[in-house]
Amino acid sequence: MSQLYIGLMSGTSMDGVDVALVDFSGLHPHLLDCQSFPYPTALLEELHTLCAPSINEIVLMGRADRAVAEVFAQATLSVLKNNYIRPEQVCAIGSHGQTIRHVPFGEHSFSLQIGDPNTLAVATGIDVIADFRRKDIALGGQGAPLVPAFHQAVFGHPKQSRIVVNIGGIANLTYLPKAGLGKVLGYDTGPGNTLMDMWCQKHTGQSFDFKGEWAAQSSPSSTLLEELCRHSYFATRAPKSTGRELFNLTWLEQQLVTHAKSVSPAEVQATLAMFTSQTIADEILHFPDVEQVYICGGGAKNEFLMECLESRLHECELFTTDELGIAPDAVEAMAFAWLAYAHNNKLDGSLASVTGAKRDAILGMFCPGKIG
Repeated sequence: MSQLYIGLMSGTSMDGVDVALVDFSGLHPHLLDCQSFPYPTALLEELHTLCAPSINEIVLMGRADRAVAEVFAQATLSVLKNNYIRPEQVCAIGSHGQTIRHVPFGEHSFSLQIGDPNTLAVATGIDVIADFRRKDIALGGQGAPLVPAFHQAVFGHPKQSRIVVNIGGIANLTYLPKAGLGKVLGYDTGPGNTLMDMWCQKHTGQSFDFKGEWAAQSSPSSTLLEELCRHSYFATRAPKSTGRELFNLTWLEQQLVTHAKSVSPAEVQATLAMFTSQTIADEILHFPDVEQVYICGGGAKNEFLMECLESRLHECELFTTDELGIAPDAVEAMAFAWLAYAHNNKLDGSLASVTGAKRDAILGMFCPGKIG
């Protein structure tokens, strides 16, 4: 009997929602389909506005909360229709929501995702598991990253220490030690695609640098790269997580005014690619037992970024998660299907060794969608 779950993920890049359809009836979760759906332009503009303080933001957030849920619902039903599956055949939807603020430090730290799970449940008729981060934060953790428990479940190997790197808007890594070598570790390494995407949008009108072709046309600025790497985040020890609150276009432009006024836009793009690759590689090299590194997320398609990363990892073999049987674009959405499965089966979805919480925990809030 099939055990079908849907995973919904929209990350820091805000390029839309990824929908993964996963069957958990076998020994290992089996990805049946994964599709991406963009946000409507007007809604995307509102979401970008919500990432920083603005006028009347509570009303804007409340309306966007439901609008995001409606996009998620339409995307979910589209995937089910394309796969000839009825909503009542799906056990649950695991919805990450759309992060608009992530403040994992200080008193009353918080992480805020919108995409009302009640609206999603009503619109699809499917039970929804959502709000995955706040239980971990209540336990003293950072609520991020959440994917390491899934990485351990599907990518761990008893005889090989591995690292899985997700390069989304923000990049994060998961260290998966071979049996007997220690605990799973994971944290955000810093910017992934977010700065490259914002810079590309501003100077070319394109939402991202296709295959890194624009960046590849120029050489990076060593002076600018050095200054970017001085950010205090990189000296902070794990557990740690970050987002647009620290790494955004305003911060980047301040660095340019102060340290690199004469650097061309193309040179900045090349520097940003090197910035992402260097900060990821520097963290990977802290784990000398690792021989295989697997990349997932949108950054896996950036050929220039991958070349920069490979050039810094002389002692490691670099692959995408295709090598392990899961397309790089599908990994995070599949992780939230797994988190919904874990919730329903009373399995821990967070790892205290990753987030810094007092203990591992079952994550998520249940919103019923099924009638009867």
